[in-house]
Amino acid sequence: MSIPSWDTVSVGDALPTLALPAISRTTLALFAGASGDHNPIHIDSDFARAAGMEDVFAQGMLPMAYLARLLTTWAPQWQLRQFHVRFSSMTAVGTKLVCSGMVTEKLERDGERLAKLQLAVCDEQGVAKIKGEALVALT
Repeated sequence: MSIPSWDTVSVGDALPTLALPAISRTTLALFAGASGDHNPIHIDSDFARAAGMEDVFAQGMLPMAYLARLLTTWAPQWQLRQFHVRFSSMTAVGTKLVCSGMVTEKLERDGERLAKLQLAVCDEQGVAKIKGEALVALT
């Protein structure tokens, strides 16, 4: 990984996209175990249908975790200063997600050089699941 620096990062630069395999029931069960989010609406089809849903759907934190992976693949975690997201829509079983990001601003704050990023997780049809932004320190 090359570390983003003030001289190598420009406004408009795109982060390399992260395309993920389809969300499976196994993925949901493994994430439930890893995250401690055992809400049955995410892992029990009968429970989800009784709640009025067509089927189980991903925990919101799963696509957020994928977005964090995109971010920390671009820059080491120690450079991350802020990470904010807004959940836009649910992610059904079988959905393939793509995480993306773009540098929207370079700024200085409290003597530190930063890049502001716009981030998104979308499905293959371009429907946003999560939108967010981050501030990353530049060397």
